Amino acid sequence: MLKVLQGAQMLFVAFGALVLVPLLTGLDPSVALFGAGIGTLLFQFVTKRQVPIFLASSFAFIAPIMYGVQTWGIPSTLGGLMAAGVVYVILATIIRIRGVGFIHRLLPPVVVGPVIMVIGLGLAPAAVNMALGKSGDGGTQLVMHDTALWISSISLLVTIGLSIFGKGWFKLIPIFGGILSGYCASVVFGVVDFTPVQQASWLSLPNFTFPEFNINAVLFMIPVAIAPAVEHVGDILAISNVTGKNYLKKPGLHRTMAGDGVATMAAAFFGAPPNTTYSEVTGAVMLTKAFNPVIMTWTAITALVLAFVGKLGAILQTIPVPVMGGIMILLFGSIAVVGLNTLIKNQVDLHKSRNLVIVAVTLVFGIGGMAFGIGEFSLQGVSLCGIVAIILNLVLPQDIGENHIVDNAQMEDGDTNTNK
Repeated sequence: MLKVLQGAQMLFVAFGALVLVPLLTGLDPSVALFGAGIGTLLFQFVTKRQVPIFLASSFAFIAPIMYGVQTWGIPSTLGGLMAAGVVYVILATIIRIRGVGFIHRLLPPVVVGPVIMVIGLGLAPAAVNMALGKSGDGGTQLVMHDTALWISSISLLVTIGLSIFGKGWFKLIPIFGGILSGYCASVVFGVVDFTPVQQASWLSLPNFTFPEFNINAVLFMIPVAIAPAVEHVGDILAISNVTGKNYLKKPGLHRTMAGDGVATMAAAFFGAPPNTTYSEVTGAVMLTKAFNPVIMTWTAITALVLAFVGKLGAILQTIPVPVMGGIMILLFGSIAVVGLNTLIKNQVDLHKSRNLVIVAVTLVFGIGGMAFGIGEFSLQGVSLCGIVAIILNLVLPQDIGENHIVDNAQMEDGDTNTNK
């Protein structure tokens, strides 16, 4: 019974982030709960239930899902997301054969850093629009400007407050706290319509949507798997440090990566966002010392049960846009900072022309909306800059521009000495 309760509280920690992704992208939050439950159980099967970690909705796919839904519709987008899961499995196979060093050579920090920054900064306009009560594209005013600003400010400030000043469990649930406070404010301002909740039954089947395969959507989504694949390595290292076990060796990174891929394919098959390992849950594991992977089995089962509670799904669907917008401002900014920190932590020298070119081109292509197309096929956003960053890293010589920089440095030293 204790393990059941521990599993339920782990879901409480992950809940806010888990449902945020489907609410932003137009997918069903009840299906996302189902996808997280099924995905975690499959991950445990592939990894022989050795890693105490929970899988749920990945933030890295928010922008691509939004674009995919607008361009090709939900079923085709889900087909693309399943293809992204296949990429994980392929990477896992290569890691099994070639070792983990392959990932670092193909996706060094100079490639991953700017791609992660694009994921965050590319969504900045949508975050601001929603915080002001508009639709993500800014075309429709859904909530009055002044009211929306109050609601989004409350959501943002509570999320920031919990992130910085929260102690114990409260520090682990900033997104949940932000959603709850913003929702309460929305009720006070009278912008919540409870009709769907009244009409919903207590028990109902989630609104499953099954994928269709569109080559444009598939080719668009495949490169998006780059950033979360690298993030997965960091998450496995983090949980290894927390528990004192080396999961890169046992069960092995190839198994955890394959488990993530299988979980993503299963989630997308039913209409849920792709899965990724949740760092919030890793923090909860560290806080509670709950190292037994069986606890995560109960977390997954709890998610599956809640997926069939119709009233819960209806309540989640009534959350107003400004609540999401306030949290998104912090969330997407934080994602961009993670990309920047990737460059700083790994001491990527941007004085080297080679590194400067890769980062600069990737950022401008991603944020500026560059698109390359052949016929009906078009590549843009995170997918385009991921491919461009990888190609530039493989093509540009390692020592490009170094002599030029040395000459400049010597000239500057000469000027300084002369001035002295």
